[in-house]
Amino acid sequence: MRPIGTRTLAAGLALLAVAAITAGVFVGPAGLTPREVLAALARRGGEADAIVWSLRLPRVVLGLLVGGVLAVSGASLQVLVRNPLADPYLLGLSGGAGLGAVLALSAGIVTPWLVPVAAFAGALLAMAAVYGLAAAAGGALDGRVLLLAGVVVGAFAGALVSGILAVSAAQGARTAMVWLMGGLGGVGWGGVLALACYAVPGLAVLAAEARTLNLLAMGEEPARHLGADVDASRRRIYFAASLLTAAAVAATGIIGFVGLVVPHAIRLLRGHDHRALLPAAFVAGGALLVGADVGARTVFAPLELPVGVVTAVVGVPVFALLLRRWTSRSSS
Repeated sequence: MRPIGTRTLAAGLALLAVAAITAGVFVGPAGLTPREVLAALARRGGEADAIVWSLRLPRVVLGLLVGGVLAVSGASLQVLVRNPLADPYLLGLSGGAGLGAVLALSAGIVTPWLVPVAAFAGALLAMAAVYGLAAAAGGALDGRVLLLAGVVVGAFAGALVSGILAVSAAQGARTAMVWLMGGLGGVGWGGVLALACYAVPGLAVLAAEARTLNLLAMGEEPARHLGADVDASRRRIYFAASLLTAAAVAATGIIGFVGLVVPHAIRLLRGHDHRALLPAAFVAGGALLVGADVGARTVFAPLELPVGVVTAVVGVPVFALLLRRWTSRSSS
């Protein structure tokens, strides 16, 4: 597929984002009319005012941030491990961050500022475990070994989470289970601000490393010959990806496949230049998650599906297709 121009892509993504934001604000189980929503946006008071400003708008902004940071993390990790199937979910970072967050919640820590710290620690431990297993297997830089190690670490973290939930009070276990399936509900403006404070440094680091990501895509040796400080850049990028993953998981629970699907879609449309790919992936990932959330809270209204279920329904078939293409290329 021939890459499209930067302006065309920017215009298309802008329209996609506007459509997702509009749907997120105007559509919902409360059944507000467009006139009522517009009046609420103008702060004219009433019940609609509270629904739009306290529920829908923070939910939309949260979806944009979480989807964006997961997509950017996935794009970066795919380059570093040289594996198109890599993303925070499959490399065990999401599982580790989820374990850290559940431990914090079980200890009674429920503030939106401290839970990400625990999730970040869990993500770092998961990352260390993944590379420890890969190094023990003699393939610390082998993308296939890293992917397998990530699955193992993610499964181990999931088992520990299950054990914690098994000994928790029934209501607490139910709340944690719903949280782990991923959702944008119940997070107000304070949670959005907390996520932004954790996410902005990680996004800034990855944006600054965009040129290095382009060089690493060609291989480590070519990148070294072209002047890149590969080891330092790898550490910065992994640290930033872990921070982004931890902040997203702490805010919304585990939402898989956004970091896998979106970067590949942008590469098909625009190519592999990460100076354009990363911002485009951020916008597309945010729009995708907001759209998935609209479906999650309206398809079975008044019941609400976890948004992680919706992204998995979309992402699993795409993952299967990517796996088939990757294995066919590896064997040829």
